[in-house]
Amino acid sequence: MNSFGAWIVGLWLTYTVVLIVLSRYAKKKAESGGGDSFWVGGRSFKPWMVFVCITGLFSGSSFISVLELSYKVGISAAWYGIAEMVHVLIIALLLIANLRRLKMVTVSGLIGDKFGRLALGVSGAITAFTFPMWSVATALAFASGLHVYTSLSLPVSIAITSITLLIFLQSGGMWSIVVTQTANSLAFAAMFIVGGIAFFIEPGFDGLVQLAAVKPAMFSATNAGLQVIIAWFATFLINVFVAQAAFQMALSCRTPEEGRKGLLMAFGANVFFIVFGVLFGLSAAIVVPGGARGMIAIPQYLAQVLPAPLVGVFFLGIWAAALGWGAPCQFSGATSLGRDVMGAINPSLSDQRKVTYTKYALAALTVEMILLGLMRSENASWWNVLAWTLRNGSTFAPVLVALAWPLATRRGAIAALVGGFISGLAWYALGGWDPVKFFYNIHPVFIGMTFNILLMVLVSMAEKAGQWKFKFDQSSGRKTLGIVSTAALVIFVITALTQFNWLFQKGLIGLNLFLIVTAIFVNVMVFIVPIKSETAAAEQAA
Repeated sequence: MNSFGAWIVGLWLTYTVVLIVLSRYAKKKAESGGGDSFWVGGRSFKPWMVFVCITGLFSGSSFISVLELSYKVGISAAWYGIAEMVHVLIIALLLIANLRRLKMVTVSGLIGDKFGRLALGVSGAITAFTFPMWSVATALAFASGLHVYTSLSLPVSIAITSITLLIFLQSGGMWSIVVTQTANSLAFAAMFIVGGIAFFIEPGFDGLVQLAAVKPAMFSATNAGLQVIIAWFATFLINVFVAQAAFQMALSCRTPEEGRKGLLMAFGANVFFIVFGVLFGLSAAIVVPGGARGMIAIPQYLAQVLPAPLVGVFFLGIWAAALGWGAPCQFSGATSLGRDVMGAINPSLSDQRKVTYTKYALAALTVEMILLGLMRSENASWWNVLAWTLRNGSTFAPVLVALAWPLATRRGAIAALVGGFISGLAWYALGGWDPVKFFYNIHPVFIGMTFNILLMVLVSMAEKAGQWKFKFDQSSGRKTLGIVSTAALVIFVITALTQFNWLFQKGLIGLNLFLIVTAIFVNVMVFIVPIKSETAAAEQAA
């Protein structure tokens, strides 16, 4: 181990010990309030607590992804972070109040409340399976630093990082997360300062000018690929309705208004993570060009321009990002597995038993996280997109109809959950699991989402044949929504018929198909209603 490794390990262990001590306080808070306190902090958080939680969750993750991507594709990596910002803003403005009224803890729990035990178990299992994919994406960043600066192999580094995440979450659940995220925010600030120092030492603004002259594509807004950028936005927009970890944090607040305030604060803070992520990634591309893996090039770049203590501080921020994203993801996935799946198997379980099973689930998901890291360690951001493809492609339609469409059935929900998951996974497999080149040039996220919606609607309507009717006499708001979605449907169909070759070349066929299906979906929810509700309303009016 060289001096860089000694400083990284020393600061990392010191920081970890401090957080473990702080988690003892969190454990007392969690134990004082039972399961509700463990899962959603007793719904007693203040806005600043939601702010640090959401900043650590999404901004830390965005920073890692933007940092890695910008080394390869330049400034177009910023779109990943911008898509995440839009996602947080929509949650803050449109969803928090309604979800709080429902007293939601997990997305899988919401699905189970509407569609029964089997749907609860299936959605909980899918959610639990996908969350370690998000966790490993950021854990790989810190594990790469350990690997470069120490004698530890990458697999061992991944295992150490994953197990450390487990230690925190076994303590106090959501209270452990808020304590950890507060400390992480300070670590982020220190990382940005150190990274800024590195930039001004080498390469500086002159280096950026030279890179622009030699590799102008690095400063192209679409260098990441139009289809990939659109997939980021589509994924985050869909994730608005199923962002379970974010919901748990924001809904831990005392009131919906305070939760919204914390989310808006986090929305503004994310600008810094995007700007610095791009800046540091470009700097590494200039000083250490030609590397195959951005997360290996970053520590190599820092070692050339900074002394060991400052490199240690920078990677303390990377560790904070791994904790900030990975810990909530692991905790939320374990909540679905321990609370929802086990609750579906045995509905008579007490909250205390569910808390115990959640802790067991954390250990199981840690093992999964380590295995995933060993399977594919060269592309951290790919794990994020795969997880969104599988989870969002399973739960989006069931969540939406649970809130807005009374004709939805249990079989429809099960078909949507399973069909969306399998179709997205299969499409990735057909494309050889490539992060940017897809089967028939269609991103798997659009395939999973399309099957998810179609199966939800078709199975439900077939099962309730004769029990529904078209109703065009709607309220002005619903009628306007229906008219807009119908106009959009016509536009998207005409575009598909007249511009198919252009859409295929640009990788937009999948998006266009998904938009057509989504427009149909909206029309179905607006204009198709149960017959019995119409009869009941007529009788009541009489």
